Amino acid sequence: MLAAVDIFFRRYIVILLNFYIVVSAIILVALAVAAVMFVKRYVKYRGKRVITCPETSCHEAVELDASLAAMSSLFNQTELRLSSCTRWPERQDCAQQCIREIETSPFGCALRAMLDNWYKGKECIYCHCVFDEILWFDHKPALQSPDGHIVEWKDIRPEAIPDVLHTHQPVCWNCSIVENFRTEHVDLVTDRHR
Repeated sequence: MLAAVDIFFRRYIVILLNFYIVVSAIILVALAVAAVMFVKRYVKYRGKRVITCPETSCHEAVELDASLAAMSSLFNQTELRLSSCTRWPERQDCAQQCIREIETSPFGCALRAMLDNWYKGKECIYCHCVFDEILWFDHKPALQSPDGHIVEWKDIRPEAIPDVLHTHQPVCWNCSIVENFRTEHVDLVTDRHR
C-alpha cells in the first residue's frame, strides 16, 4: 500500500514539475516577445523631430517620451507626450498640439528620415558622387552654405534644418574633410589645374 502511494506521489511530482516547466517556458517566450516589441517601438518613437509649432508657425525641435509611447503601444493605446521642446522651459505647459502633426506623419517629422530623404539621389557639389545610404554614425555628410563655407550638422540647430535644406548644397564626407583642410591650412595646399 505504501509503495502504491509512493509511486502515485512520484508521478504527481513529475507531472507537476513538467507543468511548471511548460508554464515557465510559455511565460519566458511571452516576455521575450514583449521585450522585442517594446524595443522596436521604442526605436520608432525616439529621436528628435522637427515640427511646425501651432502657436508660432515656426519650426521647433521636439522629442517624444519614447518609453511611455512604446509601453502604451503594447496595450493598443499609444500615448504620445513630449519630453523636450526647443520652446521649453518658457512654454513647457503648452497644450502640445504639435503631437497631431507627429501622429499624421511620424516618419516625415523624424529628423534622420527628413535628412535621408533630402540627401537621397543628390550629388556632392565637389566630386559629383550620388548619395545613397547615409552612415550617420561613421561618415556624416556636410553642407555648403551660400557663401561657400562647409557646415557640419552639429553646428546647425535642429529647428533650423528645414530652412537650411532650402539654401545649402550637399557635400559628401570625403569632400568636407578635404575642403575643411583646404580652408584651415591654406599655406599647405597648392591648387593644380589640369
